[in-house]
Amino acid sequence: MPKALPLMVQGTSSDAGKSAIATALCRIFAQDGYKTAPFKSQNMALNSYVTLDGKEIGRAQGVQAEAAGILATTDMNPILIKPTRDSESQIVVNGEPYGNMKAFAYRTEFYDKGLRIIEEAYQRLASSYERIVIEGAGSPAEVNLNDRELVNMRVARLTNAPVVLVADIERGGVFASLVGTLQLLEPEDRDRVIGVIINRFRGDLTLLQPGLDWFEEYTGKPVLGVVPFIPDLWIDAEDSLILHRYQGQRETPREIDIAVLRYPRISNFTDVDPFFVEPDCRMRFVTRLEELGEPDLIVLPGSKNTLEDLSFLRETGLAAAVKDLHHKGKTYIVGLCGGYQMLGEFIHDPAGVESPLQQLDGLGLIPMITTMEQKKTTVLSRGEAVFAKEKLTVEGYEIHMGQSAYSSNDFPFIQMEGRTEGYCQEERQLIGTYFHGLFHNDHFRTLLLNTIREKKGLPPILDRPSFVALREQGYDLLADTVRRHVKLDTIEEYMKAFQEKEVQINVSHLSGD
Repeated sequence: MPKALPLMVQGTSSDAGKSAIATALCRIFAQDGYKTAPFKSQNMALNSYVTLDGKEIGRAQGVQAEAAGILATTDMNPILIKPTRDSESQIVVNGEPYGNMKAFAYRTEFYDKGLRIIEEAYQRLASSYERIVIEGAGSPAEVNLNDRELVNMRVARLTNAPVVLVADIERGGVFASLVGTLQLLEPEDRDRVIGVIINRFRGDLTLLQPGLDWFEEYTGKPVLGVVPFIPDLWIDAEDSLILHRYQGQRETPREIDIAVLRYPRISNFTDVDPFFVEPDCRMRFVTRLEELGEPDLIVLPGSKNTLEDLSFLRETGLAAAVKDLHHKGKTYIVGLCGGYQMLGEFIHDPAGVESPLQQLDGLGLIPMITTMEQKKTTVLSRGEAVFAKEKLTVEGYEIHMGQSAYSSNDFPFIQMEGRTEGYCQEERQLIGTYFHGLFHNDHFRTLLLNTIREKKGLPPILDRPSFVALREQGYDLLADTVRRHVKLDTIEEYMKAFQEKEVQINVSHLSGD
């Protein structure tokens, strides 16, 4: 079996577009007939993806596996770090919780074990695939951390992968960030960088060309591509760093106003992405009471620290405002996972699983008590629901530490094999469920939005977009754009050269392309 050819995508900063470029390359290699897998040794993100066997990885690697046309496995992201509080995170190893650790302890005590876990996972992938697209994290030029990092140049050396460096031109200072990053690398790591990609470019390329020429002459590194900005690209985001981009609809007038409560530890916020493609929906993320208003729909999303995020809602007055809107019958309310738990009567955390707070009163809208437990539920889920007098299949995934028990539940939402899940009382305009991905179910989303339209005296919209189809189209659009604007033949040449010679290649040998 041939040994996999790796390629590593690193960035000058977080949110430079590494995940998108890696996703495009996964799609491209798969389209070209190579069995391709993504790999990210260590991922810090609150957006998770559940594998077929009920394990948890970073959402970006799940998305990249989808783009490559394969099922995601934990080998694609062997270490997942999920922040729970400042300087403390839950560490997920090979898809299962390992424990909560402070940042210093993780760096000093976990490093050697983490390196073994990463190497073993990569070797398993390398024995099964022909191409591996490796994604870094943050920047490789973090000089204060590089002696014990587990995700950038150490992984490039471990896998003998050539590195493409990505920079986001929208941030400004693109040449300074590229040159500064290269200069701060150790010489052997600098030689490993085969070239750079400038991402999210808008405007006239001829005006950028003098800068590209200067960069190549100054650094000796080729510009492998300038990738244009792609609007309306509906591919799941990795973490909350990109939430600022979700504000584009804040002032856009639409018939249905949707407010998503953005608490400090919001997780899996991509649950609400399908609303962005709906023609009648205005989406807003709300952090302050004065921003809430009287929306038609309020979504309480997931949380990595449910008790402290619930405390945030109380302190800001948002909790009281949500209850008031509910009692007035003005707003449909949907709670997902942690947001679902907040809608109950009490949340207990006696063992301090998520927080030192041991108990808080919930919003009291659902007759339910939640207790946080050490064992995490991670599972792909499917069931039958009845909504708006229609029976429909809904699919999703569950990721939660707590277990919820009802004092009475005459309004179960989803009928699953051997159990019911969630709460749905349509007369009270209230839904709670552990199902992430609920709104990705096109039929349910259509029924919910048309129920709101009917309440407002508006005619239904029956021909709504399929979000699943749009996401597949997004993979193809991303791949096609990168094909047109990136020197893929040059990248392929480097990939083969690094593995055939098993030595570090100086970029100057190949940069004449």
